[in-house]
Amino acid sequence: MKLQDFTGPIDLDLTLRDASLNPDVRPTRRAIAAASIGIEPEDAYYSVRELREACEWIHEGDSAGKAKLAQMLGNRCDDYQRCIYYNLAGRGVCVLIDDLLWLEALLLGRGRVAGYLHRTKAPKRIAPAPYVAAEPDGPVGRFEAEFAIGASWSHDPGPDYDPIDRPAKRDRPA
Repeated sequence: MKLQDFTGPIDLDLTLRDASLNPDVRPTRRAIAAASIGIEPEDAYYSVRELREACEWIHEGDSAGKAKLAQMLGNRCDDYQRCIYYNLAGRGVCVLIDDLLWLEALLLGRGRVAGYLHRTKAPKRIAPAPYVAAEPDGPVGRFEAEFAIGASWSHDPGPDYDPIDRPAKRDRPA
């Protein structure tokens, strides 16, 4: 017997959909999870990983990070990476990188499941692609590799900052 004998198509976007609707997940994470629904698993993972690496390089003072981020934001490909970056821009570098790491981990798991389903020829379901074209919609900015970074890149969130989403305690109905 095979897995598909007992199940229908596996929904590859289920974890992203759950994360985007979970009130215990911070709003920036819910936004980037929702923006990732329907993106091909490999494309989503590698796009977020590339974006996270560039942001980490900038945070670490490596000038290659600025050049990479400028190239990504000015790229004439679809708008996915720009969407993820601009959902997090200005929130502080710690939040930006933590949220990218969080999304990257979700997308890695999603990609592994997609790979397993592909190898076993099991049915899978993915939401329709959110982008209707491979080119950007509207103007794309031109960015210089030596742009000035703003205050959010050196913002210290303080000792109360917690990168982990924790479920809120809720009273049970009587």
